[in-house]
Order: sequence, then C-alpha cells, then structure tokens
Amino acid sequence: MTKTVEFLFDVGSPTSYLAYRRLPAVAARTGAHVDYIPVLLGGIMKATGNAPPGLVAARGRWMGIDMARYARREGIPLAMNPDFPINTITMMRLLTAARGTADFMPLLETLFVAMWQEPRNMADPAVLAATLAAAGFDPAVWHERANDAEVKAALIKATDYAISRGAFGAPTFFVGEEFFFGQDRLDWVEAALA
Repeated sequence: MTKTVEFLFDVGSPTSYLAYRRLPAVAARTGAHVDYIPVLLGGIMKATGNAPPGLVAARGRWMGIDMARYARREGIPLAMNPDFPINTITMMRLLTAARGTADFMPLLETLFVAMWQEPRNMADPAVLAATLAAAGFDPAVWHERANDAEVKAALIKATDYAISRGAFGAPTFFVGEEFFFGQDRLDWVEAALA
C-alpha cells in the first residue's frame, strides 16, 4: 500500500520552498504520494501564539544563515526576498483553487520561483498578474478563482485542519499520525515513509 505524506505549506515560507524542492526525491525513493496542502501560515501562527523568527533579531539572522547553508548543501537555488514578509493570501487562494487539477504543480512552481529564486513582490497585484501571465495563466480568470467564496472557505478549512493536527508553522508534514516540522526533518519523513 502506498504511503502518503501530507505537506502543509505557505509559499511565503522560505523553509516551505526548501522542503518543496526536496520532496519529489523523497517521494521517488519511498514510492510515497505527496499531498500538497496550501495553508495560511499567518493564520496558524495567530491561532497558536507563534511568532515569525525575524521578530527576534538574533534568531532571524541565524535563520537566514542556516537556510543559506541548507540550500547550498542540497544544491537548491535560494535568493532571500527583499520584500519578505509578504502577504500570501491571494497566492494561497490561487493554489487552493488549483488543488486537484493539472494546473496545481505548474502554478506552485511559478509561485515558489517568484518568491525564492527570482524574488518579486508577489503581494503587488500587478507583479502577481504579470508573473501568472508569463507562466501561461490568465490573470483575470485566476483572480476570479481566488475570490470565489468556496475557495476562500477551503483555504480556511485547510488552515483549521493544520491547527487541529498540532501545526504551529510551515512546513509541516504528516505521515499517518506522525508529525514533523521543518525542511530539516525530511530525513525523518523519509524514514517514516520507508
């Protein structure tokens, strides 16, 4: 029976991006299925009383250094976004609208690249629209999808699901009842899938 890893992420999280880059290899080695679940990191943090690492200056500096080390070790291109933190609600709604369709992975790739490889201010509607158009997505169609009441409700439901399972940040992974947090726990995720 194929095992599944649930990957709860927000494109505004650079550590979610780093995990996203490694997950396909983990899935290939274990034969596992990855269930990509867009969530609102801000909503999770607010509900759990968590705070972004950058609010503690020393922790923020360390995290930047640590992510750069991790990216170098794993051969992952990473450019810190000068507009970070970025409000990702529209992007996360877009991904929620695309979930379960053939557009999901190309859209996810487009958004992660725009956030963490070619860093753009993706909270700017014009920048988001131009990025979508350049990737072959009709910005008007996707804007309408992102504003659909059912899509908004689905994103809130996914975020509430994350909180109900104990998530306090992103990326979060579930393999059955096992909980893992952070891109640096992917080796443990892989062991749970083996």
